[in-house]
Amino acid sequence: MPLDTLAGPVDHTLEVKHSRFIAHAAPVDDADAAAAFMQRVHVADATHNCWAWRIGDAYRSSDDGEPAGTAGRPILAAIDGQGFDRVAVVVVRWYGGIKLGAGGLVRAYGGCAAECLRTAPRLPLVEMATVALHAPFDALGSVHAALPAALAIKRDETFDASGVRLLLELPADRVDDLKTRLRDATRDRVRFDDNG
Repeated sequence: MPLDTLAGPVDHTLEVKHSRFIAHAAPVDDADAAAAFMQRVHVADATHNCWAWRIGDAYRSSDDGEPAGTAGRPILAAIDGQGFDRVAVVVVRWYGGIKLGAGGLVRAYGGCAAECLRTAPRLPLVEMATVALHAPFDALGSVHAALPAALAIKRDETFDASGVRLLLELPADRVDDLKTRLRDATRDRVRFDDNG
């Protein structure tokens, strides 16, 4: 299942038995970006600043003083449950005087994070591939005509005596289609170097 990241930072507020919860979520590319985001939205006078992030196979979470497993893990479960990657979420809580119990905390932290992500604008994460190809000069028009349909971006172009070598970046799921199009359009005169 393809995953999404957030199109930009989002917030969501929830009140449960006089405790106020505010979820802050943002797209992040690495652990340093997640840490910087968490520091930026940290509220010093709040009762708790609980958080989680996922970046590919890497993830972390913190209960920030809440009972173990009642905040960080439910926030992480909300990220995973909504199909997100490269996302950090901080849920800030101001205690309202009424204890919620472990189940209430799980529902409040996880629910606030999930609702924040559920309503957020999504940005699909597309796995990209780098492909190198060599084409004879008289096939160059066909090659350039096929690139837009494959959503290919030309990263490098070098010429030699027999033609041109292109380095392309394109969505991984479009590589086979590009190869087929170019084979058909050039009578199989384009050579792909799968090493990039």
